[in-house]
Amino acid sequence: MVFLSLICALCVPLFSFQPVQKPRIVVYKGERKLELYSDKTLIRTYRVGLGFSPVADKVREGDGATPEGDFYVFVKNNKSAYYLSLGVSYPNVEDAERGLRDGLINRAQYNAIVEAHRMKTAPPQYTKLGGLIYIHGNGAKSDWTWGCVALENEQMKELFDAVSVGTPVTIKP
Repeated sequence: MVFLSLICALCVPLFSFQPVQKPRIVVYKGERKLELYSDKTLIRTYRVGLGFSPVADKVREGDGATPEGDFYVFVKNNKSAYYLSLGVSYPNVEDAERGLRDGLINRAQYNAIVEAHRMKTAPPQYTKLGGLIYIHGNGAKSDWTWGCVALENEQMKELFDAVSVGTPVTIKP
């Protein structure tokens, strides 16, 4: 009986015991890992897959690179084609500044990105900078996405349940 109780205890998700306070996500591209923090305490580390061009910082639509920088979760999608997904607020203000300087976006697109970040809403997703960057399920065994961060479905469920819209996301080289 004690053995069965122990097995059942292990089946309960981590976060039903320990609520996540001030969640924060940090992705280390070079190490292919995502860390989940509760305030300043690391509570989980997950293996991730990245874009098919995993080393470079994202510059433009279709480059297959995973962006680097500071972002936030702008949407939680429980009807994702990739199991579950968390929208990452790419492009950020630094990306918009670069895009405007390099002629990839116009002033109106730049202003829309800056305003979205000021309001913590979804930045424009269909500019030449690219968009539609998500943390999602469907596998972390290889670098196969168009720039997203991919986890195994069970781990994605755990992460999805632990965070909320507005959660900070930092993606490092």
